[in-house]
Amino acid sequence: MEYDFVIMGSGFGGSVSALRLASAGYSVLVIEQGRRFSADDFPKRNWNLRKWLWMPGMRFNGFFRIRMFRHITVLAGAGVGGGSLVYANTLPVPDDLFFRSGSWKDLAEWKKELEPFYKTASEMLGTHLNPRFGPGDEALGKLSAEIGKTESFHPTNVAVFFGEEGKAVNDPFFDGEGPEREGCRFCGGCMVGCRYNAKNTLDKNYLYLAEKRGATVWDRTRVTDMIPLGNQGSDGYRVRVKRQGTYSRTEVKARHFIFSGGVLGTVPMLLKLKKRHLPGLSSRIGSGVRTNNEALIGVVSGDKSKKFSEGIAIGSIVHTDEYSHLEPVRYPSGSGFWRLLMAPMVSGRNLPVRIGRILKDLIVHPIDNLKVYFTGNWADRTQILLFMQTRDSTLSLSRGLFGLKTRVEKGSAPSAFIPEAQELARKFAAIIDGKPLVLPTESLFGIPTTAHILGGACMGNGPEEGVIDKDHKVFGYENLFVIDGSSISANPGVNPSLTITALAERAAAKMIERLKTPE
Repeated sequence: MEYDFVIMGSGFGGSVSALRLASAGYSVLVIEQGRRFSADDFPKRNWNLRKWLWMPGMRFNGFFRIRMFRHITVLAGAGVGGGSLVYANTLPVPDDLFFRSGSWKDLAEWKKELEPFYKTASEMLGTHLNPRFGPGDEALGKLSAEIGKTESFHPTNVAVFFGEEGKAVNDPFFDGEGPEREGCRFCGGCMVGCRYNAKNTLDKNYLYLAEKRGATVWDRTRVTDMIPLGNQGSDGYRVRVKRQGTYSRTEVKARHFIFSGGVLGTVPMLLKLKKRHLPGLSSRIGSGVRTNNEALIGVVSGDKSKKFSEGIAIGSIVHTDEYSHLEPVRYPSGSGFWRLLMAPMVSGRNLPVRIGRILKDLIVHPIDNLKVYFTGNWADRTQILLFMQTRDSTLSLSRGLFGLKTRVEKGSAPSAFIPEAQELARKFAAIIDGKPLVLPTESLFGIPTTAHILGGACMGNGPEEGVIDKDHKVFGYENLFVIDGSSISANPGVNPSLTITALAERAAAKMIERLKTPE
């Protein structure tokens, strides 16, 4: 089998590339290690671990992936549609600082150049302003007033169809060419999979249209190896793949190959290939990994009159200062899995100090702790806060004895102890009569959790500075590209999905233009 383009991954980079290349008349194969989901396949709540978590070794074939490293815990997606299946739909454009920092800053006038692609990406993803606030959004509004940031508080732009609630209609986005949709029910289920066909996941727009134009998608399949043909891939690549649950390998030929597996897919594959068949790859693979400098804090409320699970996953945002943003995140009613992984929010210079403060909290406030751990419906009573910053520090990923490992590359290590985030969480907790909690990995070891790992195959002026050029072409090889979150070369400080989509739109346009113009 031979294809003009083989794409590894079906997330925001891979789906965009598939549509644009298939529309231009090229044969396209998309290889996705996760499974294909319909609305009925999603779990009602996150207690259904086999449907929610992606752990194929344990036969958990869900779409939510948790990876733990020395410096970060990473939350990611898996499945046809990639991270769009599990993300919170939020589509902001980063502040100006993003476009003039990082390894890409001198390669183009990024804000100006990406403006039309942001517009296209926003339209394709079906972006609309959230029309309804839930209790958590209202509480964030009160917090904004308390800290003097009322003018910086506003509803989010999200990829959701806000038609008549619960009513099915013909495709409202692509002149009827897309699938049937249903108006959002504001159930808070965006991040456990939208069971009501309202969330604008990639399998309902980019990837759906790509398949209609002839693109092929292989799910439950992963790339295991790739061998260049001709001079540094000038004749394409021989790609070996393996189907989940089988021992046999299949081989296809790709005239061009695109890495779109996200940081946890693309970077380890590039590191592996550099050791085997692509030794000419840049030594910068794995460098420039960023986490959006995030903090995730759950605030469990004692106010039983409010239901914090109502609304969309993230319905509002406040810019707390020039570097920072805060958003309330919700899960659907009954989704209380995270209660098993919560500890009091503390900080301290070392482990013994933090253990002492956790024990003190448990002893001094026994009733409060019992209430939050045994509250009846955790999702109804809990508002998760997502804090993000544009302040920059980077990690590097490399291959270790037991898989990927991290080390601090530039700046200080990512920390779970961000003073601004903890102070905002305490203020928010006072508003909703709540108690802040975090993952034990944060309280005990200071390891932060991120849902937005980026970088590792960054842009640069050459292989000494980056893995790819400004048009996403891999240095050192022909017909090889990286188009996904690992190509993000600065810290956006906000949810990055729209930016990945806009960059993919630009990369695909450049690629098609180059192919149609003889060198």
